[in-house]
Amino acid sequence: FLHTGHFFSTMKILVALLATSALVFDASVSAFSVQQHGAIRRSSALSMTTEKTETGKTVRVGVIGAGRIGLVHLEAITKAPGVIPVIISNPTISKAEKAAKQFNVAKFTNDAMEVITDPEVDAVWICSPSQYHAEQIKAAAANGKHVFCEKPIATDLSETVEAINACNEAGVKLMIGLQRRFDENFRRVKEAVVKKEVGEPIMIKLCSRDPAPPPFEYVKGGGGIFADMAVHDLDMSRFLAGADPIDILAIGSCHIDRSIEKLDGSEAFDTASCLVRYPNGVQAMIDVCRQSSFGYDQRAEVLGTKGMIQTDNVYPNTAKIYRSDFTGNADMPYDFFLSRYNEAYVTETIAFCDSLVHDKPVPCTGQDGLIALIMAIAADISAKENRWVKFSDVVQTVYCKSPLECELVANSDVFPEGFRPSGNPADLLLPDADAQKKDGSLVDRIKTWFG
Repeated sequence: FLHTGHFFSTMKILVALLATSALVFDASVSAFSVQQHGAIRRSSALSMTTEKTETGKTVRVGVIGAGRIGLVHLEAITKAPGVIPVIISNPTISKAEKAAKQFNVAKFTNDAMEVITDPEVDAVWICSPSQYHAEQIKAAAANGKHVFCEKPIATDLSETVEAINACNEAGVKLMIGLQRRFDENFRRVKEAVVKKEVGEPIMIKLCSRDPAPPPFEYVKGGGGIFADMAVHDLDMSRFLAGADPIDILAIGSCHIDRSIEKLDGSEAFDTASCLVRYPNGVQAMIDVCRQSSFGYDQRAEVLGTKGMIQTDNVYPNTAKIYRSDFTGNADMPYDFFLSRYNEAYVTETIAFCDSLVHDKPVPCTGQDGLIALIMAIAADISAKENRWVKFSDVVQTVYCKSPLECELVANSDVFPEGFRPSGNPADLLLPDADAQKKDGSLVDRIKTWFG
């Protein structure tokens, strides 16, 4: 196998020779930036499915996981035009059976692989526990299935890269569930930034505070407050900034549940703050806490050169009470994430369905999921070592012998032979299915060079 540095360098040279224009990376702007690379084009299930939908037929999907999130996505799938759920799995088969009856799904099973290998299935929704995500993504890609996966892709950085590359190599679509990007409140803030309604961004503020702390068993082994909780806000800061971040400073502490203080790393935190630096001096400030006495506290704010835009919390209704001793909302904000983000979950599901039916680029890519994890890992390091951490330093810990064989080398005194560290996460990835279609003629010509 070629080493990562040699493999991708060769591909870039060929692309530069054949392409009419080239992308130039300016290291002074950002610690990493998104780049397009050429790759061998491979056929996928969508090539046939798209032709079928144009004649009135549909995309058929399977769902792995009949828990709360799985049912939210399954319900949304039933509402999406041109898409039919045909099978659902869950380890406790009675849950799968119940979901199948509720949403008129023809087949149910307790084996996720039966969903992945089902010849009727064009795409798979992975809504299983996090520890199974990477292997199920790889299995789906190997079987030519497009993939929607709830975050995280994996808790391990090298395994995350492998899973994304498995989809990219197979030429199947991969969308990651970062549902806040599809919330109408946050999307309106993004729209204001894009349209320059408040001028050029100066400062971004995000807060995320849960109604009540999770049980000890959930926190233990969950990856810590940055990877488990703040990752959504870190991703949202990048989404609103419209640029890749440079570095981060993070701190954490424990105030709510003292029992978790004995856990390792950021699992011992129930409260944390992050300061993220973006190009052009833009700053993002994030605070998270596992308890808010007044319900879900999820707000965003962008200060610009011409004004400010901010969101409020979401309430079950708009009713207000006016008394001599109180003026305000009649009820508390939503106190459960599925209630608060129900519409966002539905919107992101329908967005992926639309991508499948009409062969559009997915709105939240594997690379988006990778960068969100890189940001969370950097925050964890920062809090532990009490210093600013560059995101490029985290990227450079990944060594790939091939696109599907990666490992971490952070604790190694001797780098593998041929290892050329890169600070750009895009350099770790093959082009995704949508990029391959866009540059199809170019990569087909590259393919002929290799026989």
